[in-house]
Amino acid sequence: MMLLYLLFLTLLGCIGDDIIMDGVDPVVRITNPIDTIAQGDSYQFEYMYLNEIGVASIPNNVEWTSSNVEVVAISSDGLATGNGAGSSEIKVAVQPGSGVRIEDQISVHVGETTVSSSSLRQGSIQSTSSYRLEGDFTIEQEGTSLTITFADNYVASSSLPGLYLYLTNNPQTINNALEISRVSVFSGAHSYTIEGVNINDYNHLLYFCKPFVVKVGDGEIISE
Repeated sequence: MMLLYLLFLTLLGCIGDDIIMDGVDPVVRITNPIDTIAQGDSYQFEYMYLNEIGVASIPNNVEWTSSNVEVVAISSDGLATGNGAGSSEIKVAVQPGSGVRIEDQISVHVGETTVSSSSLRQGSIQSTSSYRLEGDFTIEQEGTSLTITFADNYVASSSLPGLYLYLTNNPQTINNALEISRVSVFSGAHSYTIEGVNINDYNHLLYFCKPFVVKVGDGEIISE
């Protein structure tokens, strides 16, 4: 009887938080940014459009532009060519609906060699519930492997019946999220390695109480 009562209290605490809506703002982002294109070289940019529930989809219109075509020229499908020394703003814009325009842009230089952008991103997690969850993290790409490393200041409540970590573009739901692992470390530095994921595929870490499908906390993944 006591075990049932404790389980009831846990469930009550887990589902007692505010109801969260599933919608997010649509976004577009350049998924393979670079810092520098070698003069005379070409580089194929790619993009990802995420709709109002954070799912990758194909928009009605896609437009690539360069602020200085004498430095970097870019075709309608995102193929950039380094024309001359200097820098230019490369922009991708999509129109998912009538009157709606969403953009992302990066600064690209033209130099002697082609240089990739940083393969490191970072962020901090925080609780969105009554359960403790906090700490800093970094995400690093090495080949096809993605490593998420939590710092010494990471702390998570161990009183939940089942806490899971996800990568997602919609921090309000585990629908369409990538499940990483059940949480087994509740304090201190630790890491997870995921295969076949690009560092720019997801923009949030998400913690859920899986048995009751309730959000516990999240952390936005930002670039340095």
